[in-house]
Amino acid sequence: MRLADFLGEWQIEREVAEETGAVHRLSGAAVFSAEPGGLLYREEGQLVTENGASFAASRVYHWCGLGDGRVKVLFADGRDFHMIDLTVAQPEDLHWCDPDQYRVSFDFSLWPTWQSVWNVSGPRKGYRMVTRYRR
Repeated sequence: MRLADFLGEWQIEREVAEETGAVHRLSGAAVFSAEPGGLLYREEGQLVTENGASFAASRVYHWCGLGDGRVKVLFADGRDFHMIDLTVAQPEDLHWCDPDQYRVSFDFSLWPTWQSVWNVSGPRKGYRMVTRYRR
C-alpha cells in the first residue's frame, strides 16, 4: 500500500466508548488531499453524545511520507503525533500525551475498507475509539 492510495474522500463512522460506559458516535467524511511531502487529512462530522446532544466536529492532520513505506502523522500545528507502517496490514504505534497513553492499531487487511482503534488510558482519560473508513 502507498500513501497515494488514501487520496480522495472516505465516509467515516466512529464509536467512542468511555470507561464509564458512555458511548458516543460520529458520522462524517474524511478527505485526503495532496500537499508537499504527503497528504492533508481533513475530517468533518457530526458527533452525537450518549445523551443525544449533537455537535459539529473536525480534525486536521498532516500525513508525511518517509519514503520507506512509513507515514509520520503530525497534528495540524506540526507537532509529532504517531507513525503508520504501510508495509504491514495491521500496524501499531504509541503516543504519549502526559499523563495519558494513546495506543493505536490500524487494520488495512480488508482494503479499501479500513479502521483505526485508539485505546487511551491514564489519570485524565480512559476510552476506546474505533473509526471505520470506506469509500
